[in-house]
Amino acid sequence: MKTPQFLPITIAGPVGQLETLQLDSALDSAPRGIVLVAHPNPTQGGSNTNKVVQTLAKVFSRQGYIAYCPNLRGVGKSEGEHDFGGGEVDDMAAVLDHARASHPGLPVSLAGFSFGTFVQSQLRARLGEDEIERLVLVAPATAKWTFPTVPGDTLVVHGEEDDVAPIGAVFDWARPQGLPIVVVPGAGHFFHGKLPLLADIVNRTL
Repeated sequence: MKTPQFLPITIAGPVGQLETLQLDSALDSAPRGIVLVAHPNPTQGGSNTNKVVQTLAKVFSRQGYIAYCPNLRGVGKSEGEHDFGGGEVDDMAAVLDHARASHPGLPVSLAGFSFGTFVQSQLRARLGEDEIERLVLVAPATAKWTFPTVPGDTLVVHGEEDDVAPIGAVFDWARPQGLPIVVVPGAGHFFHGKLPLLADIVNRTL
């Protein structure tokens, strides 16, 4: 198994260039898929260097995926202005187009953390039923944004002691869908001290 490093690239987005980190598959064999990872709320400092974002990318990389972690509009060197989760879906769709053109034929997964879960769940709802292999949502802030219904095999991971995205609101959103939630005991919103456990949960799902 290789140890790939995050490679900075730029991708053409709908309102300008998107600063992106690409992490290749760690497997010696051909890659098995693509994953797009969306960062937390930029109005609170969220970007593609976030530890949860990079943990997710590394787990997928070790499972043979090529990971793309963009800074969405207005974040870092990405052009445009923050659009509170609207235009960011268009940004992620542009990253998806780039990834598919670069690696044709590979299945695609979507992962996000906090604000990024709002972006990715909207993108998943926009795409056809069979276009996405897996959806991974970590700490979805369902009390702050209105989330669509997601597929029944979506992996939702939430911290028991999350004081940013209340866990009760996540259950209220998940309950009508019959959607299971993996709760990490003692974890806060940013999974401080719990990142290895988060990685293990996602790894077992993959």
